[in-house]
Amino acid sequence: MLIDAQGLRKSYPTEDGLQPVLHDVSLTLAAGETLALTGESGSGKSTLLHLVAALDQPDAGQILLDGRDVTNLDDAGRARVRRTDIGLVFQQFNLIPSLSVADNLSFQARLADRFDPAWCTTLTERLGLSEIADRYPEQLSGGQQQRVAIGRALAPRPRVLLADEPTGNLDETTADTVVGLILELVAQTGAGLLMVTHSTRLAGRLQRRAHLRQGRLG
Repeated sequence: MLIDAQGLRKSYPTEDGLQPVLHDVSLTLAAGETLALTGESGSGKSTLLHLVAALDQPDAGQILLDGRDVTNLDDAGRARVRRTDIGLVFQQFNLIPSLSVADNLSFQARLADRFDPAWCTTLTERLGLSEIADRYPEQLSGGQQQRVAIGRALAPRPRVLLADEPTGNLDETTADTVVGLILELVAQTGAGLLMVTHSTRLAGRLQRRAHLRQGRLG
């Protein structure tokens, strides 16, 4: 099992005390599997994704990534996991404005010491970025920026791709194209995919669906 999360609980402090967000949530994802995480706004989708991504720590529970416990890693350990094993795609593209498309694409791979020019060229071609590789993020459309963000996340060949509302800022046609590209590329790499989406239509394109309701999987 690529991801095995068991008994996750998470609360955040508020003026009125601790606000529970996740209640004893368990989730698994196999290598090569695609899973859509759906739910209403505020149901805990992004919180769960952030825990799996080692961006935050649960109050209780355990997360195994490829058999390794990442729950109690320190900041440096979690950063290593994100650098080498996890690809992240967010609704906010988070591209580096001073880098060209080509350099944004290879940035994460270089950080992970996994830069493969041939694979980056393949990603550039498959994502339709070859003709704009020398441009900068401000010169791109939203759909183009999102494709660069996907390429950057996949450049190090991560074990799992985590996508948080990756099509939230895109029109329906562009969203369909982007999700199609994600599915093609994770299938090629063998990575698992966990995608948070509010769209039941897009969720239906993935192999499995998990639904969060008020911090509980239903």
